[in-house]
Amino acid sequence: MVLAIKKKTLIIVVLLTLVFCLGLSGYSTLKTGTSPHAEHTIVIDAGHGARDGGSVGVNGTIEKEINLKYALALQKKLENAGFKVIMTRKDDTPLYDENAPNKKLSDMNARQKIIKNANPALVISIHMNSFSLPSAKGANTYYREGDEASKTCADLIQRSLNSYSGATNKLGKPGDYYMVKCSYYTSVLVECGFLSNPEEEANLNSTEFMEKIIYSIYCGVQLYFGNFYEAI
Repeated sequence: MVLAIKKKTLIIVVLLTLVFCLGLSGYSTLKTGTSPHAEHTIVIDAGHGARDGGSVGVNGTIEKEINLKYALALQKKLENAGFKVIMTRKDDTPLYDENAPNKKLSDMNARQKIIKNANPALVISIHMNSFSLPSAKGANTYYREGDEASKTCADLIQRSLNSYSGATNKLGKPGDYYMVKCSYYTSVLVECGFLSNPEEEANLNSTEFMEKIIYSIYCGVQLYFGNFYEAI
């Protein structure tokens, strides 16, 4: 099993390299496979929500709101490609039990339950980053350490982010995040950019930049499921 996973990882990385080397840099040039893979269910998690606003940008962007905006855009993109998509949240309605003494824990348990019930092929959690140094910038993709499938997916998404959105991290990174550790399903968390960087915060709020991020994640997902053979 381990050997098979490693072999699959190598094949996908080679395919991705070929795709990029052939100059597939425009939105209209990348082709999907001959048929959508409707059997693949993807859970998209819009980070934070309700009373948990997440980070606040230097110019006032509230993370929970922009996370949802990106998550809904990704949902539309993937559904148009034939995937079945389950959202952990579609609006700002609380996921936690109002009577729970620990609402954060209740919220996390609710997300875990949604994932378990969906039995997904992939979980993608959408977040925005923040750091004490305003110069920090760029999208980052995280995975559960020790999970080769999650690492493969994270690497493919990160390479796409580097190609299309200007991110500079070579590969995905292991991350100690609840949403990549709460289940045994292939899971990645994408920090789309830094709200603590004034220039990047402005970019993240622009439709054009959002489309680049969503397209990058979409390409990584398609490559993970092996849907770009026609493009080679």
